[in-house]
Amino acid sequence: MQGSESNGRRRPIIVQKYGGSSVADVEKLGRVADRVVAAKRAGNDVVVVVSAMGKTTDGLLSLARQVASQAGGAADPPRRELDMLLSTGERVSMALLSIAIQARGEAAISFTGSQSGILTNDRHFDARIIEVRPHRIEDELARGQIVIIAGYQGMSYRREITTLGRGGSDTTAVALAAALEAERCEIYSDVDGVYSADPRVVPDAQHLPELDHAMLQEMAECGAKVVCAQAVEWARRANIAIYARSTFDVEDFGARQTVVRKFGPREDLRARAVVGEGNVALGSLPDVAKLDDLLRVAGEAKVPLKDLAVNERGASFVVSLLNVPDWRGAKQRLTGALPSLALVEDVAVVSVVGDGLAATTEPLARFLAALRGVSATPSALTATPLRLSAVLPASALAEAQRVLHRAFVES
Repeated sequence: MQGSESNGRRRPIIVQKYGGSSVADVEKLGRVADRVVAAKRAGNDVVVVVSAMGKTTDGLLSLARQVASQAGGAADPPRRELDMLLSTGERVSMALLSIAIQARGEAAISFTGSQSGILTNDRHFDARIIEVRPHRIEDELARGQIVIIAGYQGMSYRREITTLGRGGSDTTAVALAAALEAERCEIYSDVDGVYSADPRVVPDAQHLPELDHAMLQEMAECGAKVVCAQAVEWARRANIAIYARSTFDVEDFGARQTVVRKFGPREDLRARAVVGEGNVALGSLPDVAKLDDLLRVAGEAKVPLKDLAVNERGASFVVSLLNVPDWRGAKQRLTGALPSLALVEDVAVVSVVGDGLAATTEPLARFLAALRGVSATPSALTATPLRLSAVLPASALAEAQRVLHRAFVES
């Protein structure tokens, strides 16, 4: 479906996604409603995906952990019940935004992820979308409605409510844009696009007006937060253009943004960004013969392993803890099954992302020299054509990002 009929012509479909900071209170919800109504009155069919308001998800997670520990035990909240709980945050946002839009004289209707036809696999807390059946959305667009969708959630093939992992509202938006054959997907947050580093950590971070899907996906996998990695993967497969913008710019025309397409700007091979990811754990298994056991137990505990490296001396890997809400129990399960497995917390990963970083040894030598300048000895290293990464003490992450940005981006 390319858009509904209007006076003999087809209106283009645009999908807009608004993050939690964009809908954090009634005033901000009103600004979003104004922007959505303006897009509709400009001649578009509009689908809007919303996150939970402000820090609602963090608050609900904290509440669940308090309840789980109330009896004095060390149990983690069950993932299924977390999905039931956390999915309510986006439902509040979608209903309030629909009310705000209707108060401005436009027809609107809100849908949950399951009502929108978003089908996922059977994992809880970090499910993946396997299919989108947007029939109800198409019907309401044909009736002239603005359709508001609760992001971050779907329904498994077993009819269970699931959530898509942190940042999952981005994935909802891009998957819907692909299923609806939308003209574009606009991602709105509190920053005006993608930067060469986190501006809150690196004051001289540079705005990146254009990127290709592969580069942004690599940045997102390393911890960049403007658009989540699974969303960029969907965009790359479906060739969806992403426009990353600030909700708080008064006008879109002339405002800064980052446009992400299949083919980005053609430039010389160089570093594009420095990305830091905290809240990780480093695992090392000295007995490579136990690798099959590690993979089995990690799968059973639903612990994804990143940057897995294996040689005759053993294996090492990184775990991003953001999407492992039951880490305490998962850690006990891993070390119980594999007594020789060492899991080190209070570490972080810093990465330089760009083109041709493994073409010669010079970038890696420069990378290590920069880290020595902040007395940060890597516990593990990863070098690929698009990325150089090091595991460091968490306390060294901010300064490592600043030093690497000077060494690779500003130079």
